[in-house]
Amino acid sequence: MKRAGGSRPTAQPSASAPASIGHARRVLTIEADALTALAARVDERFESAVRLIAGRGGKVVVTGMGKSGHVARKIAATLASTGTPAFFLHAAEALHGDLGMLERHDLLLAVSNSGETAEILDLVPHVKRLGLPIIALTGRPASTLARTADVLLDVSVAEEACPLGLAPTASTTATLAMGDALAVALLEDRAFRPEDFAALHPAGTLGRKLLRVSDLMHVGTEVPRVGLATSMADVLLEMTAKRLGVTAVVDDDGRLVGIVTDGDLRRALAAGRDVTGRVVGDVMSAHPKTIPSDALAAFAVTTMERHAITVLFIVDDEARLVGVIHLHDLLRAGVV
Repeated sequence: MKRAGGSRPTAQPSASAPASIGHARRVLTIEADALTALAARVDERFESAVRLIAGRGGKVVVTGMGKSGHVARKIAATLASTGTPAFFLHAAEALHGDLGMLERHDLLLAVSNSGETAEILDLVPHVKRLGLPIIALTGRPASTLARTADVLLDVSVAEEACPLGLAPTASTTATLAMGDALAVALLEDRAFRPEDFAALHPAGTLGRKLLRVSDLMHVGTEVPRVGLATSMADVLLEMTAKRLGVTAVVDDDGRLVGIVTDGDLRRALAAGRDVTGRVVGDVMSAHPKTIPSDALAAFAVTTMERHAITVLFIVDDEARLVGVIHLHDLLRAGVV
């Protein structure tokens, strides 16, 4: 069975499958088709919107009512979290004093599927009086809001996924996706970096994943280290004192040349080797795995997993030892 106006058949459940599966597939197919059609309609007006926002220097004030208001809140949050200052303004509250939130370098992003939402249309002349440009996200290109906006972004859909054609479904999906497209385009335009993202997300899973090794590593006297001529007896004392199960071996210039781990010692004893009378240079493993201090902590986890190790030493550009990070540090920070 094909939907009117479309070429993609709606996926059908098997005869024994619950009817709800068929309903779900129909909804997802309609909304996927709406996004495909929306992508094909993106044109120079979208570029105009990006340039307008990027050139204002103020905040993007996103407004909407009802379901469009919920979508507007999410668009504002996504813009703000990706480096474009933004906030949600309730259209009705704006007319009762919240207009004072607007400043001269701001811009209004008005969300209304019909383009005829009374509260938003009442707000428009006051925004224009303040000299602020308006970008409209609407599903009705011929609507009042579309005609009064400086830039129109057409988010119309062929049909709603609601079988009654009443509940906003495909239309809110399309509007939300267009908001995401704006946020990402602006992110790319300003060359937004992972560290910029981390600065805006200091808490939660995202923030933890964007921690740097330098935020978690042990430095100074906390770093286990010995010289090439250190006796193995003193190596054991250093490893015991620092409690990381490993020690770095450095040359006279502080460059990392090797490591000794608890595992190295266990393997030597299991092989019947007597290491107590030797110096660390005879026992150490050369060419240990290292990581720079500005690497993401998540990359440290990946490196440890790839090489089946639990400790990484941090070195500078000249291979001098500057710190150490253990898997337990990453666990405590919630990176793993």
